[in-house]
Amino acid sequence: MSTNKKLLIYGSAFLLTLAGFFFFVFRGTDNWKSKLPVISYVKPFAFVNQNGDTVTQATYKGKVYVANYFFVTCTGICPNMNGKVKTVYQAFQQEKEFALLSHTCQPEYDSIPQLKRYCDSIGADGKQWQFVTGNKLELYNIARESYHIDDPKNNVGDINDQFLHSQFLALVDRQGRVRGIYDGLKQKEINSLKEDIPQLLKETDRSSFVNNIFGNSPAQ
Repeated sequence: MSTNKKLLIYGSAFLLTLAGFFFFVFRGTDNWKSKLPVISYVKPFAFVNQNGDTVTQATYKGKVYVANYFFVTCTGICPNMNGKVKTVYQAFQQEKEFALLSHTCQPEYDSIPQLKRYCDSIGADGKQWQFVTGNKLELYNIARESYHIDDPKNNVGDINDQFLHSQFLALVDRQGRVRGIYDGLKQKEINSLKEDIPQLLKETDRSSFVNNIFGNSPAQ
């Protein structure tokens, strides 16, 4: 047998072995599938919902959820945005591992009773779709540093002089990672959100050697 033929056989055998290795290593893991990129990680938070209960990042551990910002008396973008968010809520209302979290961007006015009335007025069950208030600085920092739905450059001057009015929605996976940002005023992006949610619901919440080494993590 010629040297060239031997090299061809050995090279082919090596490639087949390598392909088999990656197949068995990645098989059954999330990395074997196409997945949404990791944009950021949700930092620890503690807010109060429409029932007066404390809501933290642990509340959503193991769940996929959509986060957004609004205020009760808004007559501009909020009714349109939350109307579209409601269609997401209705589409996944039977999914026990899916939730929605709406933060007020006007905590100085949106009291717990007002959030409760708002929740009831739009027909949300108050458990799967919660409405929260809290410290204004913490609310705004989470929007900018965790969900990335407001430009950090807006974080200037006195917090009392700031007003966050964002139509963007953040999609968070079971591990507290932001995997998508969508314009809540555009039906096309709402449709994309509805397509991406099942993808994250199918993902598992486990970490492995493969996930740690080859996982889809944002640059530090």
